[in-house]
Amino acid sequence: MVIPPPVRPPRIIDFLKPYVLKMHFTNKYVSAQVIHTPTATVASSASSQEKALRSSLGTTRDVAAAAKIGKILGERLLLKDIPAVSVHLKREQKYHGKVKAVVDSLRDAGIKLL
Repeated sequence: MVIPPPVRPPRIIDFLKPYVLKMHFTNKYVSAQVIHTPTATVASSASSQEKALRSSLGTTRDVAAAAKIGKILGERLLLKDIPAVSVHLKREQKYHGKVKAVVDSLRDAGIKLL
């Protein structure tokens, strides 16, 4: 069953940032996705669980893997003509370590951060 995206009033959509980067880290994997907020759909994603990426990564959970995920996500965003994203950090996430690696590699790939 397909669930339709939530219907939001038009005046709220004007204030939403269109693309939001969300990151998730577990003890084994690193994943990041960019969500298109007006339609509540995933615009692009990258994860260290992907079979094609696992062979090129040494480990799937360290800072180097997070940097590689950010670089790949940046390339995928540029292919979809998404030039800028805003970063959404959870309460416990700080701009340090894996989070910094993902964000910096996105910036190095040519994505503008809002």
